Amino acid sequence: MIYLDNAATSWPKPPEVIRAMANLLENAGGNPGRSGHRLSVAAGRVLYDTREALAELFGADDPLRVVLSPNVTYALNIALTGLLRPGDRVVTTGIEHNSVMRPLRSLQAAGVLLDVVPCAPDGHVDMERMAEALRAPASVVVANHASNVVGTIAPVGEIALLAHRAGALFIVDAAQTGGVLPIDVQALGIDLLAFTGHKGLLGPTGTGGLVIAPHLAPERFRPVFTGGTGSRSEEELPPEVFPDRLEAGTPNSVGIAGLGAAVRFLQATGVETIRRHERGLLERLLNGLREIPGVRMYGPTDVSQRTATVSVRIEGMSESEIGWRLDEEYGILCRVGLHCAPAAHRTLGTFPHGTVRLSAGVFTTYEEIDQAVAALRDLAQSRHRD
Repeated sequence: MIYLDNAATSWPKPPEVIRAMANLLENAGGNPGRSGHRLSVAAGRVLYDTREALAELFGADDPLRVVLSPNVTYALNIALTGLLRPGDRVVTTGIEHNSVMRPLRSLQAAGVLLDVVPCAPDGHVDMERMAEALRAPASVVVANHASNVVGTIAPVGEIALLAHRAGALFIVDAAQTGGVLPIDVQALGIDLLAFTGHKGLLGPTGTGGLVIAPHLAPERFRPVFTGGTGSRSEEELPPEVFPDRLEAGTPNSVGIAGLGAAVRFLQATGVETIRRHERGLLERLLNGLREIPGVRMYGPTDVSQRTATVSVRIEGMSESEIGWRLDEEYGILCRVGLHCAPAAHRTLGTFPHGTVRLSAGVFTTYEEIDQAVAALRDLAQSRHRD
C-alpha cells in the first residue's frame, strides 16, 4: 500500500504518538483541571506540556494562549464567530477551504460584510486585488497558508502588513502547513493561527487549536459554546482568562498527549528537514507527471511555492475512476473530488468534478513516488487500449 493522502490526514503516525496516548490512559487518566488528586494533576501536566511544545513550534511566547480544540475547523469557528459582529467587514481569498467559507457565509447572512479576493488559476492570491480590498477599513482578514487542493503557499507576511494597515486582525488557516513549513507567528505578524493536529503535525485526529497573539484580550471573544472549565466554578459566566474562556468541557486528553509527542518528534527531526524531504518528493512527482501525455497538473510549477500536494486530471477519464483504479489495481491511496473546497476548484477551473489529489508526507519515499508516476502513466495509456 502506498499512502498519498497526507493532506487529508497524515499516516503513519510516529510510534512515539501511540506510546504517549497509551501511557496517558495507563498512568494519567484523570480529568485535567477538575480535581486535585495525582491522576488529574498528571493529566493537566500533559496538556500544559503540549501547549508549551506548540507555543515553541509556532514562535509564541505564552503557552496559555494556545487554545486546544478538536480540529482546525473548530479553531477557525472560535476565531471567526468569536470576533465578528454584524456590520464588521472581513476579507478572504478565492482559494479557501469550507472550514473558512462556510462560517463566513453564515456570518454574512447574519450581517457581516464579506469580500472575496480572487486568485490566479494556479492558486496564488492576487496581491494587487488584496491591496485594493484593504484600502478600506476591515475587521478581519482570513487566509489559508497553503491550499489543500494544489498546495500553493500564500505570502502571509505580506498579507499581514496589508491587514494591519487596514486595522484588521489577520487569521491564518495553517491546516496544511503546521509541521510542514516553519511558522513564526510573531515574525509573520499573525494575530490568530488555526492549526490541526492530525495532518502535518503528525498527531491523532480530534486535536487542533488556535494560537492567539498577546494583544488580544480574552473578553474580545464570544465563546462558541460554554460550560464547565474546572476554573471559576463559582461563576455562571465564562471565565475571562485564556485558555479557559474558549475551552469548555472535558478535553481530549488522550489525543492531546499524542499531539504533544508528535510535536516533540517534529522538533527533534526539524521542520526544515521535513520541508527539504517533501520538496524533493514534490519535484520528483512533478517531473514524472510532466512526461505523461494526457495528464494535466494544477498549481505552481516552482516547488518552492507549494507544499507536496498535487492535483491532476487525466484526459478522457473521470476522477472517481482514477481514484478507484489507483486503489484497487495499484494499492495507491489518494483523494478525488472537490476536497471540501469548492471555492478553490472554481478558481482552478476544475469545478464541479474536482481533481485527483496526491499528497506526500514525511514518511513517503522516492520509490513510492516513482510507483505512483508509473501507475498514472499506465492509466493514461489505458485510455487508448480501452
